[in-house]
Amino acid sequence: MGVRAQKETRCLTTHPRPIPVGRVEFFQGTLATTTEFESARVFDTTLRDGEQAPRTSFSYDEKRAIAATLDEMGTHVIEAGFPVNSDAEFEAVSDVAASTSTTTCGLARVVEKDVEAAIDSGVEMVHTFASTSDVQIEDSMHATREEVVERSVEAVERVVESGATAMFSPMDATRTDTDYLIEVVEAVTEAGVDWINIPDTCGVATPSRFAELVATVRDHTDARIDVHTHDDFGMASANAIAGFEAGADQAQVSVNGIGERAGNAAYEEVVMAVESIYGVETDIDTTYIADLAQAVEEYSDVPVPANKPVVGDNAFAHESGIHAAGVIENSDTFEPGCMTPEMVGAEREFVLGKHTGTHSVRKRLEERDFAPTDSEVREVTRRVKDFGAEKNRVTAADLERFAREVGVAHEDADGEPETEVKA
Repeated sequence: MGVRAQKETRCLTTHPRPIPVGRVEFFQGTLATTTEFESARVFDTTLRDGEQAPRTSFSYDEKRAIAATLDEMGTHVIEAGFPVNSDAEFEAVSDVAASTSTTTCGLARVVEKDVEAAIDSGVEMVHTFASTSDVQIEDSMHATREEVVERSVEAVERVVESGATAMFSPMDATRTDTDYLIEVVEAVTEAGVDWINIPDTCGVATPSRFAELVATVRDHTDARIDVHTHDDFGMASANAIAGFEAGADQAQVSVNGIGERAGNAAYEEVVMAVESIYGVETDIDTTYIADLAQAVEEYSDVPVPANKPVVGDNAFAHESGIHAAGVIENSDTFEPGCMTPEMVGAEREFVLGKHTGTHSVRKRLEERDFAPTDSEVREVTRRVKDFGAEKNRVTAADLERFAREVGVAHEDADGEPETEVKA
């Protein structure tokens, strides 16, 4: 199944993998440097941390649909959920694990029943975690530092014994005493952990400080490094990228950035930054991103802001006269150049309104088979600006009305009005 669904049912169906869209060769200025890291893996936690967004719950079919699309896109790991949470969650995780070809992960506290439930669900990776900051150890786990180390080692050893890939997270790592964090990391490394996840659980990291923490952890383990960042201060995606720059192999992300509180690093932001700005191939088919974002928005009931990077309605929209005129001539003028709407399965839009210029109006009129003179274009543009200045949304019907009022010639000789189309 995939997110390009029949809209009347929103049932997601599989379709042939599209031919990847070629990337734009546009590496000048700051884009000229692409040597910070050479590879990047993507761990998607939309179905686990994403679903923990307040007032969000995915149905069984919605989980399957999202997982199927993530799998078809080539996402490296899908964290399908928290198997011990309920019978329904266990079944959903098991189904995702059985129906996808990518690595599926299940979450578990450092509690025996959690670990056993994750193993029994059939996932290939078990992600176990324990609090390591003193405030969480004392007031959330109600344990001691020594007990956290002991329970973490036991959990990792059980996962390793089962044959599953073991990932361990020292939860709240960015608010943890560094010496104790190193103690925990070294202990689970000795127990055979495959991955150390470094979580910025409360979103307090900054890119430079987070990079330093990643480098410190790397010095004390031979396990691969994964990062998990939250967006409380709007730095989740930047921190995820900083993790890659500091040597992390993988970043945990969620579609549209949904998740606890302000959310997680956004799948679409991290993937497109890695691919387009850093020039690093993830082997993910990015042409699914727009459809996936739309489906997750609907299923989660978390609206995507219009100015959301990559997938917002305004991401590839232009109204300003100068910008629209430049983009009509060459889209690289006022778009990143290294990322096009086609690369993420979106479309470019020229919006009519208060800031519209003559180039955009002429283009929109000609698309509707009008043949305006220069003076007519100026007059229609004036009407569009005035109408938009009154906080009105200028539609295609409005544009055609202005054109007919001005007397712009139309190729439709019989004078019949054309079908209204989206502006």
